[in-house]
Parts: sequence; C-alpha cells; structure tokens
Amino acid sequence: MKNHHNATGMAHNALATGTLVKGNITAEEDFRIDGKIEGSVDCSGKLVIGPQAEITGDIHCYNLDVFGKIKGNLVVRETLNIKSSGNIVGELIVGQLSVESGAFLNGFCKMS
Repeated sequence: MKNHHNATGMAHNALATGTLVKGNITAEEDFRIDGKIEGSVDCSGKLVIGPQAEITGDIHCYNLDVFGKIKGNLVVRETLNIKSSGNIVGELIVGQLSVESGAFLNGFCKMS
C-alpha cells in the first residue's frame, strides 16, 4: 500500500492493480483500491473501488464510489455511488444511494 497526497493536500492510501490482500484492512484516511481483497475493509474516510478491483468481504466507510466488484455487506455512513461499471452483491445500509445506469446491484438496501 502506498500513501499519497491528493490535490486537496489530504493523505490517502492506494492498493495497486495486480495486488492481492488476504486479510482485513483498516484505513484512517481516504483509500483507493484497484487490486483484490479477500477480507473486510474499514475506512474512516472516502473509499474508491476502481474498475479492476474485486472485494470479497464486508465494507464499513464514510463515503463509497464503486467502479469495480464487491461481494459482501456494506455500511456507508453517508453516500454510496455505484458507477455504471459497478457490481455489488450483498446487503447495504447507506445514508444516501446513487446508482448509474448500467450498474449491477443484487441485494437488500436500507437507507437510514
């Protein structure tokens, strides 16, 4: 995992394409995943699941943009954005939900 600074100056982490993590990840800052994870992800900031990413496990985060694949249960405190290439199978608990045309969602969703 790499720690970068984005345009706002805030630190964020990245998991590159071609990387496989078997285990749980906890991130205090924004986090972008382009690799594969078999385990849960807990992120205190914004989480971005890139187009090549595949997550098998539960996710807890503040905001989430999904371009890739997730199989697991999600708890998103604010906004879940499922982009047109996004694919989610699992139960969702979200503050707000945005789904682009072409996205795939199979599961139960509760907005709170």
